[in-house]
Amino acid sequence: MAALFLRHAGRQYLRAHLSPQLVIRNAVPMGTTAKEEMERFWNKNTSSNRPLSPHITIYSWSLPMAMSICHRGTGMALSAGVSLFGLSALLLPGNFEGHLDLVKALCLAPALIHTAKFGLAFPLMYHIWNGIRHLIWDLGKGLKIPQLYQSGVVVLVLTVLSSAGLAAM
Repeated sequence: MAALFLRHAGRQYLRAHLSPQLVIRNAVPMGTTAKEEMERFWNKNTSSNRPLSPHITIYSWSLPMAMSICHRGTGMALSAGVSLFGLSALLLPGNFEGHLDLVKALCLAPALIHTAKFGLAFPLMYHIWNGIRHLIWDLGKGLKIPQLYQSGVVVLVLTVLSSAGLAAM
């Protein structure tokens, strides 16, 4: 609050003590407006028949590219899931045991339960294993193209195995 008051008082002081001629004298006139610059830019690009920018469709998908996108996606999904779980724990009535009894009362098939557990464990394990891969890259190791593909396959295998192991618990 004090900072806002000081800023306001400082502005009032400067406005009162600076003459308008001083401000106008130091102002530099603009050559063109933003609208004119945009029109000039688009006229130049349309007359040269160049594409706007490289589009994702011109790239051939590779394992490291797909894994990078999935790593970011799983990170966002895990963050959203943990946030929603925490909010639901705060806002929903009852406790964990009551919600667990509700799930048990649904009498779901074991295959469905294991599939759901695998589906919850897979993004977590993928993000963990790929995060370890990134930490190894930060050490400067495994950055050659063949090593990128090999470490990608290792991450995928470890993800499936550890997710299946967690789902079997």
